[in-house]
Amino acid sequence: MDKFFTFILALLLGVAPLAAYAENYGDMKMEREKMVRDIVSYGEFENSSVLDAMRDIPRENFVPAPLKSYSYSDGPLPIGSGQTISQPFIVAYMTHLLKLKPYYKVLEIGTGSGYQAAVLSKLVKEVYTIEIVPELGEQAKIPLKPYTNVKVKIGDGYIGWGEYSPFNAILVTAAPNKVPQPLIDQLAEGGTLVAPIGDEGSIQRIVRITKKDGSIYREYLMYVRFVPMTGQAQTTK
Repeated sequence: MDKFFTFILALLLGVAPLAAYAENYGDMKMEREKMVRDIVSYGEFENSSVLDAMRDIPRENFVPAPLKSYSYSDGPLPIGSGQTISQPFIVAYMTHLLKLKPYYKVLEIGTGSGYQAAVLSKLVKEVYTIEIVPELGEQAKIPLKPYTNVKVKIGDGYIGWGEYSPFNAILVTAAPNKVPQPLIDQLAEGGTLVAPIGDEGSIQRIVRITKKDGSIYREYLMYVRFVPMTGQAQTTK
């Protein structure tokens, strides 16, 4: 079997060696520019600060080395342990929905490869990100080293990170069947939470939650497909 496809199979099974990642590659600026043009072509939005952040961050540093040439493809990529790095457009869209400001403190649930946290780090003051899969969390710390305002924790994102709450914005990158109450509790007044909601294999939608004057407001937006949130989310219905 071709070595490339052997590696992809290993990723899907969660047995690919983490050493297969690399910290640095040659410049892929042209590919990043094309990625941004592709995002804009969807016509959903044009958020210059989000696009500038994605234009600046080498996405190839956050994917397994054999997938380097696919770093800027218009789709998700496997990163091992049954997890993926999201499609660039989805990263841009969900980040845009948060309406971030430079002084914000943001919580991300589902570190994955670390790419989304890197994007957030360019836009806000502090990023706290939680990964439930220890191997992925430890690996993400490597390419995230230059992003000194990012703090990574290995743990169950369902319960959030109360120590550093409240958060101005919360971004969930795996799908629970409903928004975890601990995350709503840790959202600051006036804050925004964005998450894909729905069971695995069923219809999922991105939901934006805003906390205002003690009340919770929900907007149901784009239909999507995300990996399921694991841990306590699997036992809380």
